[in-house]
Formats: sequence, structure tokens, C-alpha cells
Amino acid sequence: MPETASWAVRLGGDQFLTQALHRSYAVIPAEGADTAPLLSWDDLNTILATHRIEPPRLRLSKDGQAVPVGRYSTPATNRRGVTWNRLHPAQLHAQLAEGASLVVDAIDEIHPPIRAAAEALERFIGTPVQTNLYASWTQREGFGRHWDDHAVVVVQQYGAKHWRLWEPTRQAPTFRDVDSPEEPEGEPVADFVLHPGDVLYLPRGWWHSVTADQGSESLHLTFGLVAQTGATLLGWLIDELHESPAVRTDVPLHAAADEQATYLADLRSAVLTALSDPDLIDRWAWSSGTTHFGRPAPSLPYVEALPADREITVRITAPRADIASNPAAGTVTLSAAGTAWDFSERAAPVLQALLTGDTVSIGALADIADLEVKDVAGVLTVLVEGQALAVVGVGR
Repeated sequence: MPETASWAVRLGGDQFLTQALHRSYAVIPAEGADTAPLLSWDDLNTILATHRIEPPRLRLSKDGQAVPVGRYSTPATNRRGVTWNRLHPAQLHAQLAEGASLVVDAIDEIHPPIRAAAEALERFIGTPVQTNLYASWTQREGFGRHWDDHAVVVVQQYGAKHWRLWEPTRQAPTFRDVDSPEEPEGEPVADFVLHPGDVLYLPRGWWHSVTADQGSESLHLTFGLVAQTGATLLGWLIDELHESPAVRTDVPLHAAADEQATYLADLRSAVLTALSDPDLIDRWAWSSGTTHFGRPAPSLPYVEALPADREITVRITAPRADIASNPAAGTVTLSAAGTAWDFSERAAPVLQALLTGDTVSIGALADIADLEVKDVAGVLTVLVEGQALAVVGVGR
């Protein structure tokens, strides 16, 4: 389910964005949708065997407590004196059989199909996404009843997981908060089981208890949506307000009361004027999207210009890039990864094709835009150098 369109279909399109997102949980049964898992057990075994993933990124949890790393790994040191914790398969199996849950954070950085799905979800919802893997083998709870400081989209991959939900006990709680939510009372407001292909959307702050009590091992992926709060917006606005002298002026610590009052009035006016802009949220969303670096990747072996090779394939690495047309100048502007580039309007079809997130060849892009391969390679070279694009197939 990596494509943006697939996420829109599965979650409910605009109705999900306007009625469910940040408001209430939603369970979306598979019901014949494409439920092919994004990784297999073989994939997971390979990842654990070939990557030096250590706590806290890889961890075990049992009954709400972290399992000491020494109980499922052994120290290893190479000839250069570098030491790491190497997984001990037999000890790992024993801990999992006794009720521990396995967690791998940011698995989207390791496994390309999950990365593609995370990027597509980011394009659909418009916020950064990190994906974690959770696997359990028994009915013991790995984490106990808890709440998260970010919304999540859960996709069940194998087996089944039993979820119990309680409504938030504090409105919009955050990790950096002045108070902690109180434990909920009473019975859960929702009690259900996710099966392979089922999807759960859960806003931040909702308490939940999760167990693999259905008689088989369970593996699910949690796509975490980085919270974009009023504090996030105000932090961006502070930078924007540096164009105002009232914001740049030193705080008059030692001035008379009337001068301090005038300073505060000027500062208040500058802030209120900015907050009165009806386009403020759209401007912030565009700015945060086009300055976010996404998931940059190297493009070896091409350390200089890309050759004019039709078989080379590329993909955009900034999921929330934007294209603006400038008809008077005969140009288009691509904004991505903190940079803006002006290209001839003839390059617009190339850029539009890239923004779908699909992997595409230089030859296909040249055909789409009716351009020479060398001209397309020139455009792509600029974007690779700007960390907005990566070569994913080196060609011949």
C-alpha cells in the first residue's frame, strides 16, 4: 500500500482528513483491499541478522518494562576496539516466548517498501512520518495501558492483535507538557481485534492496551504522524516575524514603565497582525512541507552530473515538494528540501511526474516531456545536488 492514492482510498480520502484526523479513532477492515504485507518474516530475520541495531532503536518490552539488553544479546568487539550488542538468537527467542514484545524503531529507514509507504502517507496527510515495527507472541502486554504523544496509523501485517481503547483524559497531551494525563476509569470505549490488512487510526492522547491473545504470533506496523501543534506553528511564526522591527528590538529591561508598555504594545500588534492573516496556516503548511528534507539518499556511483542514460531510474526524496507555474516568465519553480529551483516550463511534465513519488527512468521522463535525454539528465542532476532526488537504479 505505498501509493498516495492507496492511502487515500484505505483511509477514506477527504472525509478522513476533515472528519477523523485528530478527532476520533477509526477502524478500517481489510474487506478485499490489497493486504499484501510490506515485509515478511524473512525480511525481518534478515534485518535483525545484518544490521547492528541496538537499544533503544531495537528493544524488548514486557509488562510495561524494558527487558535488559544483556538478556537477549552479547557484547561483541571488532579488531578496532568498537563494541556493540550482537543479538543472541536463542536468548531472543526465549524472551519472546516468555511474553516480551519486539520493537524496531524507524524501520522505514531500513526496508524500502515500508519507506515508500511512509512517504506516500506523508504526501497524503502532510506531516512527517516514522514507522515502527511491533511483534508479539503471547497474551502478555508488552507496554501496558498507555497513550502516545502523536497520532498513529496501524497496519496489521501477520496474525491478530487485540486492542482496547479509552478516550483521552487530557485534551491534546504532549510529550513536553505541564501536566500528565490521569489514568482512565471504567470499561474501554472500544474493544476489537485487528487481522491482516486491517488498519487503525488513533489520535494522540487516546489510551490503549494491546495484546496478542488470539493464539498466534502478531506483527504490525505503526506509522507515527509527527504532531504539528499550535506550538509548532508559533515557532515557525517567530522566525517569520523577524522582518518586524518590533520583534527584533531588544527587550527594554531597564526602561521606564511607559517605555516598556509601548514596547509590549508594538510587539502585541506585530503578533496579532500576523495571526490575523487568513492564509497563515496555508503559508506555514507550504513552508514546512517544502523545507522538510524527507529521506535523502546518496546516488552512487554518480558523484557528478548524471549521464544521459535512458535506463537510470530516480525518485523524489522530499514527499511534500511543490511546483508553481510562472507563465509570464515562462518558467516553473520546484520548491523542495529547503531550496527553490526555476526551470523552463518545458520541464513541468518531468517535475509533475516526479512529484507522484513513483520511481521513473530518465527515458520515460524524456518521453513524457518530449525532451532530449541529456536535458532531462541536466534537470535531475540539479535536484540530486539539492538533496531532493536520488538515483535508485544505476542503469547500464
